[in-house]
Amino acid sequence: MTDRPQYGEYATPEEQRRLAGLPPVDAAPEDAAPEAAVATASGPADAVPTGAASAAKPAARPWDRVITIALLAYGIVNVFMTGMSYLDLPTVMNQSMNILGIDGEFTNFDQAKIWGTTAAIVLVIGWVITAWLSMRRLRRGRLTWWIPLVGAAVTMIVASICISVPMMSDPAFIAYLDGSTR
Repeated sequence: MTDRPQYGEYATPEEQRRLAGLPPVDAAPEDAAPEAAVATASGPADAVPTGAASAAKPAARPWDRVITIALLAYGIVNVFMTGMSYLDLPTVMNQSMNILGIDGEFTNFDQAKIWGTTAAIVLVIGWVITAWLSMRRLRRGRLTWWIPLVGAAVTMIVASICISVPMMSDPAFIAYLDGSTR
């Protein structure tokens, strides 16, 4: 039985680096460990230098990580506090109507219960998706601080639509709108 040469066994170190997509040995970064260059030059063709493995991963941004985690922490507190108030949506609607100066009380309790619960669930799901996307991007070393901001904006738009449904079908609120448009 004859031992056949392995792929790249007869290739020079320069050819191996070129085929692997690495810069020539002369242009290798100066901060690369010398033992990594020796392992590439004298080792098997599938040996990966430590300098190339670290060069493939983007530079870490500690400020991005801190801002992202702070925004996610603020978001979870906001989701908890807002979600709890959405579970008691008739009270929130009465307070909103008083602030707006609307005469009467909120009476659309059945829809408020359904849509308030839906809005609270939307907040939780929106935060979970935002946190998942943020952590995924952080692990890949990508810029991430904007993900919690966009996630919060999209989630709040959907939740606002959910809580506007019972308000827009409340008789006292409709009477207020009819009176203010004339």
